[in-house]
Amino acid sequence: MARPHKLAILAYEGCQLLDVTGPAAVFGAANDAVGRKVYDLAIVSPDGGLVTTNCGVALSSRKIGGQPDTFLVAGGSLGLKVAMAREDVARWLRRVAPRTTRFGSVCTGAFMLAAAGLLDGKRVATHWASCARLAERFPALSVDAEALYIVDGKVWTSAGVTTGIDMALALVEADLGAATANLIARHFVLYARRPGYQSQFSPLLQAQTAAEAPFAALIDWMQAHLDEPLDVPTLARRAGLTERSFYRKFTEATGKTPAHFVEALRLDAARTLLAQGLPLKAIAGKVGLTSSARLGAAFERRFVARPRVIGPGGGSGVALIAQSRLWRYRTGGKCGKSFARSPQGVGVVTVRYSLKKRKNIRPLPDVESAEG
Repeated sequence: MARPHKLAILAYEGCQLLDVTGPAAVFGAANDAVGRKVYDLAIVSPDGGLVTTNCGVALSSRKIGGQPDTFLVAGGSLGLKVAMAREDVARWLRRVAPRTTRFGSVCTGAFMLAAAGLLDGKRVATHWASCARLAERFPALSVDAEALYIVDGKVWTSAGVTTGIDMALALVEADLGAATANLIARHFVLYARRPGYQSQFSPLLQAQTAAEAPFAALIDWMQAHLDEPLDVPTLARRAGLTERSFYRKFTEATGKTPAHFVEALRLDAARTLLAQGLPLKAIAGKVGLTSSARLGAAFERRFVARPRVIGPGGGSGVALIAQSRLWRYRTGGKCGKSFARSPQGVGVVTVRYSLKKRKNIRPLPDVESAEG
């Protein structure tokens, strides 16, 4: 029998609790799923002992040392700055990283890896509120401002908080197969496994945050009825408004016309279904785009790539399909640009993006102050 895979999660005073316990729960569930100890999991910290997380929950940890097969660095805020300043931590990271099978970070843990020089030349993810600061401080790396998680060689990095669970499930899939990862997801009662290319910016969440009644309830209804006609007359009747008044008020509340908003909801749902391996025709029907041709046209219009099934039987959910939104920030978050070739070879496109346009989402306090 193969020896257990040694896996360490680096915690420290003030780290984000879910950045540690989310992935840890996934790896523990993998051991339960296969009936043996596949992962020998340890929470490690600079000094060992109890580590108090950002919400006050204390975690038991071992002092950093030894050679893990995989390690992940949790994100945090002020505690992250303190841990980054410790040369013994940076020295340990630099020593063990070359000999690992893979290593990575959750949320702002990417700052610690970058400070240790382990992300130079890599494409990485972090929490959306910290993307500009990460790219500005460490220009030798490329930041993808939208992806939930990124795999670049042996480096795995994820965005904020719950995306650590998504990335941990992808790690389990890489080790034990999609069936085991999907079993764990069902055990965790997850609505769906999210592929890495899926955006951090949910149009549904943004709209629910921005929209006032009656649109919050209407948006929930739209999400549950994507396979039905969602034209302006239908939505206006549902909202109890005239068509003209509905169009104006909905556009003001969400920042999108009703047609654009409905298409965004349908395409985000389609991306999730692609990762589950459903046929394109079935996906088109479920999200209200009626045919695979119409789905393909809408997909290419928004993502500059044709949709391709990547779920069970169609490849790994880690694959970066339709990921055309790749940015290299050069101006501290004001407006950066990069050239990205679509996975289907559609061509080279230039994408511009501004973090400041995300007016309706407020940064989490502990992330906003992570790196200044």
